[in-house]
Amino acid sequence: MADYKILLEEATGEIIEKKSRFIAYIKPVSNEDEASQFIESIRKKHYDARHNCSAFVIGDNNEISRCSDDGEPSGTAGRPMLEVLTKEGYHNVCAVVTRYFGGVLLGTGGLIRAYQGSLKEGLDNAKKAKVIEGIRQHITVSYNDIGKILNSSKEDGYILENVEYGENIAFDLITEKEAYDKAFKDITNITNGQAKADEPVLDKIIINI
Repeated sequence: MADYKILLEEATGEIIEKKSRFIAYIKPVSNEDEASQFIESIRKKHYDARHNCSAFVIGDNNEISRCSDDGEPSGTAGRPMLEVLTKEGYHNVCAVVTRYFGGVLLGTGGLIRAYQGSLKEGLDNAKKAKVIEGIRQHITVSYNDIGKILNSSKEDGYILENVEYGENIAFDLITEKEAYDKAFKDITNITNGQAKADEPVLDKIIINI
């Protein structure tokens, strides 16, 4: 699995180009139906706009991708928007750019720059994360050690998930592949080798960026 970017929530961006207003809406989506519903919701919101152009990419390998110029000259809106998403490494994202015509023709190059520029503005405004292939490992430690482990995790950047407090404390260690050896060594040292650990497994992990 190659690393890629995702959105954590919806975002917007807007630019004005020669009196035309370009408003970008972007949203995380997990399937084509969600993308279609989002596109339709923007169409209804901006029913009076001349164009609502769209693009979306879905899947770990962007198995599904679609785009629409919605009446703009072919190749001046949807395809350039799709190129922004793919070249910048986004997956599972739907984008719609609404255009209110300002009375001045922009030409092919101007339209491409405006649609891409408004989408990039929206992406710049968005909360994003990176999905990478990392390591997940279930570990059990004593109450005496968890404080030091938490401090170590903050210093070294590994994550404890699904923490369970019982007779002992169990959690999932989450870390990037290249950081795993150091993280596990730290936990082993803190617990004097008493930590009980399942076999580490490869997993997708999400890191805010």
